[in-house]
Amino acid sequence: MSLVADIFESTKAIIKGMAVTLSKIPQEKWTVQYPDDPVTMQPRYRGMHLLHVDELGREKCVACFLCAAACPSDCIYIVAADDPRAPEERTGVDERFAEVYNIDYGRCIFCGFCVEACPKDAITHGYNFELSVYSRADLLKTKDDLLITKQQQSSNYRVAFSEEDVDSEYKEV
Repeated sequence: MSLVADIFESTKAIIKGMAVTLSKIPQEKWTVQYPDDPVTMQPRYRGMHLLHVDELGREKCVACFLCAAACPSDCIYIVAADDPRAPEERTGVDERFAEVYNIDYGRCIFCGFCVEACPKDAITHGYNFELSVYSRADLLKTKDDLLITKQQQSSNYRVAFSEEDVDSEYKEV
């Protein structure tokens, strides 16, 4: 091709690209000014895990190891212990409870298999997504970090209602 044809084709491509850019300017923006504005989370979002307690404040986990067995990344570590005390004095709902319950978020892939495997609904995914740390060792969360009664939830998100239209990259405009 000649030099003039190359210049003409390049100019045509630039004008075509600018036309696309200029056509997007009047459209509604999806940008969220995080952390000033809270992020809207989908109801099925899988964030940091929560270990639940019953209405009396006893841990629901009975250390059955099903969550650890179901985990494909092998990031859950549990040590079981027996509590022979009377039922109202126990740490957990049964005689057996998790003395140690650790999740390594450096390995966790947030697949949800542990939640599905739990027969007591003791573990679920929360909505906390702020897991940034400066050290890999800080990604190891212990039972105290995961218990729903002790976990610090971020104020930088809100959960969308089921009928609410939430911005996402898959939303059709």
